[in-house]
Order: sequence, then structure tokens, then C-alpha cells
Amino acid sequence: MSEMMIEIEGSGKHCHLTRETQDILFGKDFELDIRRMLTQPGQFVAEQRLTMEGPRGSTELSIVGPCRKADQVELSFTDARSLGFDLPIRESGDVAGSPGCKLIGPEGEVEIKEGVIVMKRHVHLAPADAERFGIKDKQIVKVKVVGERALIFDEVLARTGPDHATYMHIDYDEINAAAITAANVMGEIII
Repeated sequence: MSEMMIEIEGSGKHCHLTRETQDILFGKDFELDIRRMLTQPGQFVAEQRLTMEGPRGSTELSIVGPCRKADQVELSFTDARSLGFDLPIRESGDVAGSPGCKLIGPEGEVEIKEGVIVMKRHVHLAPADAERFGIKDKQIVKVKVVGERALIFDEVLARTGPDHATYMHIDYDEINAAAITAANVMGEIII
């Protein structure tokens, strides 16, 4: 087995909120309740959910905390098309010029002008693993997945730094394309 193996996780539709937006949607100084911690240090899925409205419908979103510098909604292409969006594929945080939407919480509504994207597939690498693999931050790699629907994911963005744990993140369209049905599925990074 290759030494450049990485665990693959699926990322469902979700949003990240600014403190200001969270205050409007849930009430001033409201703190989200943690449903479960995520593999990336300090990040969690909240108990609370909210509704987003798109051009052709609405859907419920999970909230990933803590608060961020910009509001962001991450959808798969399947979700985007069913809601009437034509979305760009972007790295998390790169929302300039992307479509907006309405977010609806129990205490209010916010119309975000931009921030709805399809997440660019990516690998998070802890600094020691990035060094061991010889991969730099923002480098583009490939990840090979074996199985009945074996495939190679191309154009995978590598993200590394002290706040990263080593995992690959892809959306559920990509999970289904590779017929990934169990946790702890591994992929091989190819440089």
C-alpha cells in the first residue's frame, strides 16, 4: 500500500455564518449548540439548522461553526440544479462574484449578496503529513479511489497549515460517483 494514503470524508450541503448573520437569524449573542465535532480542529456541526431559499425552491442546511469572516453556503451540483442555481466551483472562502440567497432562521432572515458555491474538492493536510508527502499549500494533486467504481479525482486542492487534520473532503455527488458506501475509505494521493 502507498504511503500517501488519506481518509475520504463526504461533505453534505451546509453553511458557514458570520457573527452578524448568526445574530439576525437566531438572536443577538446566540451561541450554537454542538451536535458533533468535525475532524478539522475546532470545527463542529450545530444542532440548529436553517432554511435557504434559491431561485426555484428551498432546502434545510446544516450549520458548521464557529463563525467565519464571510457567509458561505456549500451545495453539490445536484442540490444547486434542483434549487435553480448555476454555481461556480470554488475553494472555501472564495465567494466573490458567486450567487447569493436568502437564509431564514427562527428569529429573522438575511439576504446574502454572494456566497453560494460548489466546494472545490480538496485535501486537508496536517503540516507533518504535507512535509512527509512533499506537498505544498495550494498545490493541485490527484487522489485515486479503488473499488467497483474506481476512479481518480483530478484537480484536488491541497490545503495545509497548523489548523488542518489530514482528510480529503468531497461532496455527496462525488461520493456517489465513486460508490463510497462506508466510513474510513482511503484514497491514494498522486502528485
